[in-house]
Amino acid sequence: MDTLLLGIDGGGTRCRARLSTAAGVKLGEATAGPANIRFGVQEGFTEVFRATAQCLQQAGLSRRDLPRIAACLALAGATEPAVLAAARRLQLPFRATLITADAHAACIGAHRGRDGGIIVVGTGTIGWAQVVGCSHRVGGWGWPISDEGSGAWLGCEALRRVLWAHDGRIAWTPLLTAVFDRYQSDPHAIVQWTARAAPRDFGSLAPLIVDHASANDPLGIELMQLAGGHIDSLASRLLSFGATRLALAGGLAAHVERWLAQETKVHLVPPAGDALEGALRLARAAVSSIAA
Repeated sequence: MDTLLLGIDGGGTRCRARLSTAAGVKLGEATAGPANIRFGVQEGFTEVFRATAQCLQQAGLSRRDLPRIAACLALAGATEPAVLAAARRLQLPFRATLITADAHAACIGAHRGRDGGIIVVGTGTIGWAQVVGCSHRVGGWGWPISDEGSGAWLGCEALRRVLWAHDGRIAWTPLLTAVFDRYQSDPHAIVQWTARAAPRDFGSLAPLIVDHASANDPLGIELMQLAGGHIDSLASRLLSFGATRLALAGGLAAHVERWLAQETKVHLVPPAGDALEGALRLARAAVSSIAA
């Protein structure tokens, strides 16, 4: 029975899956909902298996084929020891399973297993480096205490400034007016919404901020500059570990790059592959370790 490889990239906004043969032939690729296991291990794995089922269907396979699969589940939230331990206690149906951080797989994919670093700029942010066989993680402690420069952070900072403008502490700009309009120009509606909003909900405001910054809105520019500064800080620390080649990944990566310092930009390289490629590489290594 031939072994199949499954790579999972589970983030705060979506979960992506790719199924391939051991030789690397893609059999299926699918997307499901958010799979940040810090906000619920069972909820995250529900999306993992939803995406996996779609891949199996595309490949003409079924759940009966799960024992053929070596899986790398690269999930947001897996950097937290208690959360990771809970995930590893699950009885999973795969032949071999590696559960790791999504940033780890993104780094492996971006540099195709070579030394380097990555900064993921999406719903959250995290820096990761692989140098001489060692992993180094910077930031990414989770919303709301961390993830500076992310989509969630941008959305929260925009809402904070809307309330400042409502108070008369700063001037209104087109960006602030557009954000306020989403809440019927009611500050109390913002307060009520933030009490129940998830990181991805805050992140839904990020495209509005990016667009207004591109249109020279002063507040949009200020927020993107601040975000760039946070990414520069992550980059500086990764460089200190010896990761001289840095890649950017995540939904906001292309938008934040222009706001980075030149000291960061000189170290940037295009990602050679994505987190799914990295996860498949790690899944292949997991099979090799069993065989050894």
